[in-house]
Amino acid sequence: MEATEKIVLGIDPGTTILGFGVIKGSGKKPGLMEMGIVDLRKVSDPYMKLRKIYESVTRLIEQYLPDEMAIEAPFYGKNVQSMLKLGRAQGVAIAAAISKSVPVFEYAPRKIKMAITGIGSASKEQVATMLGNLFSVNMDNQKLDATDGLATAVCHFYQKEDKITHTGAKNWSDFIRKNPGRVSG
Repeated sequence: MEATEKIVLGIDPGTTILGFGVIKGSGKKPGLMEMGIVDLRKVSDPYMKLRKIYESVTRLIEQYLPDEMAIEAPFYGKNVQSMLKLGRAQGVAIAAAISKSVPVFEYAPRKIKMAITGIGSASKEQVATMLGNLFSVNMDNQKLDATDGLATAVCHFYQKEDKITHTGAKNWSDFIRKNPGRVSG
């Protein structure tokens, strides 16, 4: 029995730059539909930033009609104000999905990195490289927020499809050897 095809919208929330990725798939390998950023740097009013996040996520949902949305959970840091801002951005993005009846799934940053690279402490550049290999696309390191949004969608795809197993790879060579279906090119 073949799995039904799903579209997943992944969001890396932020009040400066919000990253997103949209994938579609039903088998072991998802297909890339779109990825990008919502640049909020020119918006000075914090409430207008939240409005733009809401409107942008709503527009993405209306354009791509995702079956589900995956969002990166805020990480715990020392700067409480930054965490509050990030939590607001995440909440507004979730509200946009809920308003369109799109189910939302939340993933910790370490879980996302583990799903993509096999290493929970991987750098953003390592995540982007693995995504480039997965989709056979040259990932521009200038758009790391976009690759983070894409990674969130891919993490959810693997979780929902139960296609990923954590193999305990010791290094990149070991990971590639244990996961040949995750690397292309």
